[in-house]
Amino acid sequence: MEKIAHEITLFAEPIFHLGNFTITNALLTSWVAVAVIIILSIILRTKLRVIPGKLQNIFEIVTEGALSLCDQVTGSRILSMKIFPLAICVFFFILLNNWLGLLPIGGLGLLERSEKGLAFVPFLRGGTADINTTIALAVMAVIGANIFGIFSIGIWKIFNKYVNLKALGGTFTKIRKEPAVIIVAPITFFVGIIEIISEFAKVASLSFRLFGNVFAGEVLLASMAALVAYVVPIPFLFLEIMVGIIQALIFSILLVVYFTIASTDHEEHEEKHEHLLSAPSP
Repeated sequence: MEKIAHEITLFAEPIFHLGNFTITNALLTSWVAVAVIIILSIILRTKLRVIPGKLQNIFEIVTEGALSLCDQVTGSRILSMKIFPLAICVFFFILLNNWLGLLPIGGLGLLERSEKGLAFVPFLRGGTADINTTIALAVMAVIGANIFGIFSIGIWKIFNKYVNLKALGGTFTKIRKEPAVIIVAPITFFVGIIEIISEFAKVASLSFRLFGNVFAGEVLLASMAALVAYVVPIPFLFLEIMVGIIQALIFSILLVVYFTIASTDHEEHEEKHEHLLSAPSP
């Protein structure tokens, strides 16, 4: 009997094609996660009651707790209500992808012949265990935060955050009163360039953190199952369930942080600070 190998790969494995479009197991898992979220949303919407049932009660507790956590980051319920819908959707999407990769249905898949013999390709693999998915989520979070900032404080202030023309222009108007502005203005302008670099760093940080933790969990479970097939892997399975929750929570909180920072008018705070410093003491 020919031996069947199942190797954990960095890339998502293709399972079928729609024309020239390749469907990978990670993409299929992401679609399943989206479908579950849509179905749950429809069920909850159609069964909303003044006196909540068990399912509605569970989601109300989760939503109220998550909204309170969001308030602690934003410091404003009004701002939280604008960011929260996206943050909670991202949380559930990541959580379901993390958990779907742990389901004990690894026996469902395809057998493909390779140079090493028969290789097993599972139908489901956690979408967040694919770097393409995590990069897409990170790009969405960073670009979305900047778009939210444009609508919150205006495109000019967001532009000046990265290309601080106001700091350079103020050199000529403030040089008589504040000679030090000759040194401060170029530094402030350079900080804007660093902000551009930091946006790319955010994408790398968000995507690789999520991918690394989820992928490492899959490798750990596969290794433990290969060494000891029964009982021993169970504690590690529960550990990965907790890791799935924590990673989804971290990503969502960071998304809220980025959106909050983007919607904050730093120039207004600086002007208030300068006014307080220049005000005569009583």
